[in-house]
Amino acid sequence: MLLLLNTYPLMVSEDLVFRSKETTLQSSVSVIVYSLSGLDQLTEENVAAAMAVVEESSLSRVLVTNSTGRILYDTRETGGAIGEYGLYTEIVQALLGNDAFTCTYGRGAFRSRASSPVLYRNQIIGAVYAYEYDTEQAALLAGLQGNLLRLSGVIAVVVLALSMVLSRALTQKIGRLLTAIRQVRAGAYSHRADIRGKDEIAQIAQEFNSLTDRLQTTESARRRFVSDASHELKTPLAAIRLLTDSILQTENIDPAITREFVSDIGQEAERLARITEDLLRLTRLDSGAVGKPEVVDVLPVLEQVMRMMNLVAQEKGVEMTYDAAEGCTVLAAKDEIHQVIYNLVDNAVKYSAAGGAVQVSLRWRSEQVVLEVADNGAGIPEEDLPRIFQRFYRVDKARSRAAGGTGLGLSIVQDTMEKRGGTVEAANRPGGGAVFTVRWPYAKEGERL
Repeated sequence: MLLLLNTYPLMVSEDLVFRSKETTLQSSVSVIVYSLSGLDQLTEENVAAAMAVVEESSLSRVLVTNSTGRILYDTRETGGAIGEYGLYTEIVQALLGNDAFTCTYGRGAFRSRASSPVLYRNQIIGAVYAYEYDTEQAALLAGLQGNLLRLSGVIAVVVLALSMVLSRALTQKIGRLLTAIRQVRAGAYSHRADIRGKDEIAQIAQEFNSLTDRLQTTESARRRFVSDASHELKTPLAAIRLLTDSILQTENIDPAITREFVSDIGQEAERLARITEDLLRLTRLDSGAVGKPEVVDVLPVLEQVMRMMNLVAQEKGVEMTYDAAEGCTVLAAKDEIHQVIYNLVDNAVKYSAAGGAVQVSLRWRSEQVVLEVADNGAGIPEEDLPRIFQRFYRVDKARSRAAGGTGLGLSIVQDTMEKRGGTVEAANRPGGGAVFTVRWPYAKEGERL
């Protein structure tokens, strides 16, 4: 920009001066040519007489030549060239019948030259040459150039100062952001980048803080998950070890007691297998390793689950009923639909007392397939409802372990539904008990992701 500031105005000004010089100099030459146009031939005497009536101008030098280029008139007082031949390019062009003009700028002056032919009855009888040496306009142009240079210097200083200020401000912001990144990389997930403003770096810092918040939440959940998983795995393992130690350390143990201990070991092993299987299923969901979706009718899957759970419900004295509509198709994997329904129905049966009832309904509502699993048990305390889908969370831990629960079933249901764009909600029924509502987006036959 400074280079443009110091070149473009000067070039425009110089071009304007050139155009002005061409106009004024050619006008002066035309006046002289007009004063000589009445002569049939040019001689030193008649040219001098004709030039005597021409008004004085600011021209530095005027030459008049005959048709052969011999100088007949010269305004230079000392060192005149009368009688010599003018071999200037402009004079040659004029004797060839052309108007000529040249102008140059340098060394503090404009040097302008113009020439025109003198005609008599369409015959070239001579030429007029004018030269102007102008230092006044050159001084004005030099002054403009000096002012531009001074202005450029001031602008350069201001820009440099602003650049240093902005650079320091940006460097400090970037430095604070880098410090925050290094702190978080080192494991300090609670550290935040304190950068204020509305510029891009401040926006990046805000996004970084948001990302760090999520990272801290994820890390807290991971640590809690590892802690809970370790605790859950430790419980059956401790029971198995206690039972095996009792068998090994007790001499002449009663076979009936041994059989009872072995049965308990088998139950704990089954519980350990269920926990491991649920953990693997959650790991696959977290990694995005879900089955290939297809259009699945939910009704046959629901009927299969109800047949599987019917024997368990009868043994506990719980009545199971379902009411389902046909054509409830969703876009998912068949196994995961089975897992969702099984977990909810199994959970309802486990938390229902003898003589209780579990009702399941499947309906199509507003472009959604809605599954409801309700029981008439004790329900869920209001303070536990927001946390019911957390991993390893139990409302009644002692009762859950006694029923063989892992605390992961509802988490699997929620994660599975989120992967397919659905939802699951838990609520208490007005008459007692709990109801879980699952909503899948309705899918037509032939639809694919």
